[in-house]
Amino acid sequence: MYRAIFIDIDDTFLDYIPCCREAFEFALPEHPEYFDLFFEISGRLFSEAKHGLHTIAEVMELYPKEFIAAIGYPPEAVDPFKHAFRVAWGKTHTLVPGAKEMLENLQAKGYRLFAASNSFGHLQRSRLEQAGILPYFEDTYISMDIGYDKPDIRFYQEALRRCGLQAKEVLMIGDSMTTDVIGAQKAGMDALFFDRQKDDLLQLTAQL
Repeated sequence: MYRAIFIDIDDTFLDYIPCCREAFEFALPEHPEYFDLFFEISGRLFSEAKHGLHTIAEVMELYPKEFIAAIGYPPEAVDPFKHAFRVAWGKTHTLVPGAKEMLENLQAKGYRLFAASNSFGHLQRSRLEQAGILPYFEDTYISMDIGYDKPDIRFYQEALRRCGLQAKEVLMIGDSMTTDVIGAQKAGMDALFFDRQKDDLLQLTAQL
């Protein structure tokens, strides 16, 4: 039924929380206890972005500023922290259990595979490469490269244009009901929701 599959990156096949913690502790090694505060601030802003209150580019600038202010550091500490976190983030690559096996199975079944994510393209591609899974993907569609953020319908339309397929020929898989499922459906695609608390990637995709 489908010729290709778009797959979200974070919390679909790269494990977001340990990756985030690793990057944070590199950027602020003297205060690992501040991670929960950082995670709360960044999580809130990314959630707001899903509902159109910010762009992903704006969030990338906002959360370092809010966090640095919240811990009482001076404003000049924002840029060094932001830079260090991004450098470290581009090296994080903890896989969700079953991720590589899922990609192997889908590729063996003949599906064209594409990564579809909100972030910086060069950082996400670096993470996929270091996780050893970049070769499974024919291309990577990342919001900062595409010019639109999921769930904007234009993200999906541009991704479809680039791979030369119709919406009904592609299935979207992701962990966000808002950005991955509803966004894809608005673009005319089918979507499969991956619930990290309940689903196993291999079992979830076995039916494909």
